[in-house]
Amino acid sequence: MTAPGIDLLVPSAGAHTGHGPDDLGLIMGGGGARAAYQVGLLRCVARRFPDLHLPYITGVSAGALNAALLASHHGTFLQAVDELSHLWSTLTVDHVFRVDARSLAMNSMRWLKRLGSGGIGGARSQVRGLVNTQPLRKHLTEALHAVDGEVTGIQYNIDRGKLKAVALSTTSYSTGSSVTWLQGDNIEPWSRPGRLTRDTTLTIEHIMASAALPLLFPAVRLGNEWYGDGGIRLTAPLSPALHLGARRIMAISTRYARTEDEASTSAIQGYPPPAQVAGVLLNAVFLDQLDNDALRLERVNRLLETLPEKQRHGLEPAKLLVLRPSEDLGKLASQFEVQLPRSFRFLTRGLGTQETESPDVLSMILFQPDYLTALIEIGEKDARDRADEIGEFLLG
Repeated sequence: MTAPGIDLLVPSAGAHTGHGPDDLGLIMGGGGARAAYQVGLLRCVARRFPDLHLPYITGVSAGALNAALLASHHGTFLQAVDELSHLWSTLTVDHVFRVDARSLAMNSMRWLKRLGSGGIGGARSQVRGLVNTQPLRKHLTEALHAVDGEVTGIQYNIDRGKLKAVALSTTSYSTGSSVTWLQGDNIEPWSRPGRLTRDTTLTIEHIMASAALPLLFPAVRLGNEWYGDGGIRLTAPLSPALHLGARRIMAISTRYARTEDEASTSAIQGYPPPAQVAGVLLNAVFLDQLDNDALRLERVNRLLETLPEKQRHGLEPAKLLVLRPSEDLGKLASQFEVQLPRSFRFLTRGLGTQETESPDVLSMILFQPDYLTALIEIGEKDARDRADEIGEFLLG
């Protein structure tokens, strides 16, 4: 089996060759509502580099939404980020899923019926997520100007040379594989153990599938298979951008890097509530992999630097800049929980979101304008604090 990380640096058979140092890739990870942080960071970058060229854009989970809008926008980088900023700053919970008491009660009853049925009834007792995400499907269709579901702006930008390729990752619940969907110019799919790619025309359904938080959001059918959040099985999140041809990658994580003292301090008193367990699981699934993959890439780069070019067997070093929050976005969420619709707040509190100091699971579903605005502002501040580093990286 090919070691994870090392295979990332091998150009795939049909990928573009002869890439220069100006081939820039943008990777946006998951985290649900936390993806608003990415918008703030990009907004600061766009004001300094309004015409920034991003030939390769990849996204997973909520980052897939951001990736799709940037990849499909007809204007400049600054104009695209401004539209993305408007989308997130005006987003509310009811734009994402139904929060009326009847809908939540009906879904809860279906779960109880399923759990108490002993499997009797089969399809009649199916449950498809704790919440109904049809509002998000409608909202994305309008925001991305989709035509019959297709995000037509992506192909338009590819045809005029503004974009080389975009990739959105999902997880197949039918096979257990990580599936990355590609749309680009003369891009040939590749595969690795447990990971494969498919050439396609990206649609709203691909975005919905990539962002479908497990159990919370319903799975999405693509072809004959059912798909959910792309972060579940994506063990090498840097892989799509590198395979497509990016050699300088700016990756935006939504995970706060805790200090040693913070990491050793308990966030709960007594037995962990469901919200704490779910938060730990979601962080492990969606946020830890980027850090692990970045470490592998750094090690491979150091190894390559010690080898003469003739002994590298086609491997190329890749520059990587990882940007992340300077504050704990999970802990911040608890300050805005009271603004949630009453029926949904009742449900989240039942899971124990008030019994932990860092309700990470809440931060992923807290699509409240005040919380999202705070995340955007933190992203801008963090970008300003690292402006010289970011500028040096983007200028090559």
